Amino acid sequence: MHLFIVEDHPAMIEGYKGILNAHLNTDRLQFTTAYSFEQAYKVIQQAQEAFDIALLDLAMPAYPEKKIFSGEDMAKHINQKFPETKIMFLTSHTEGIVLYNLIRSLNPNAVLVKSDFQSDELVQAINTVNEGENYYSQTARNCLKAVANLYDGLDSYDRRIIFLLAKGIKTKNIPEHLPISLSAVDKRKAKIRLFFDIPKGGSDEEIIKEAQRLGLI
Repeated sequence: MHLFIVEDHPAMIEGYKGILNAHLNTDRLQFTTAYSFEQAYKVIQQAQEAFDIALLDLAMPAYPEKKIFSGEDMAKHINQKFPETKIMFLTSHTEGIVLYNLIRSLNPNAVLVKSDFQSDELVQAINTVNEGENYYSQTARNCLKAVANLYDGLDSYDRRIIFLLAKGIKTKNIPEHLPISLSAVDKRKAKIRLFFDIPKGGSDEEIIKEAQRLGLI
């Protein structure tokens, strides 16, 4: 099994490797690692054979030159070259909007919230994915149940805009985090206000407040 781990904290990578080496057949286990999206992009470009599973962090510094702003974008790039590679996210995010967006837009093979799982669950997730099944940790499953009915009217960019606004990112700076123009952001914000039943011209604070009221952020 060849695993590709993309994580900007080297200690986390070593921790994952230690857990998997302790519980899986190390004679058949191979690791390739990257500490940034830029490094991961170059690894994929140079790779001659597909990885079995890619373990990705969701939030790392962007690589805007190749329009990689998140782990989602990295996953899409990996699957463009190696569609058979299974995608597994290990993330610190617990916000419903983030996890729902991730699962709905990509349907990854696994999503584990870092604060949510123990070492044995990481091994279980790897084995489950390797056998062709999906695996979501408890927090990820709860998010799907909690927000599924609320977000059918919003696409992945809409949901990411809400999340960025909640993180204090100003509208004019959102194109630095998403590959869309400022005018497209404004149009999508109008759509979000309509979806949330906020009057035309409603503020970012109103969008955030409504998202919080619904338990989405």
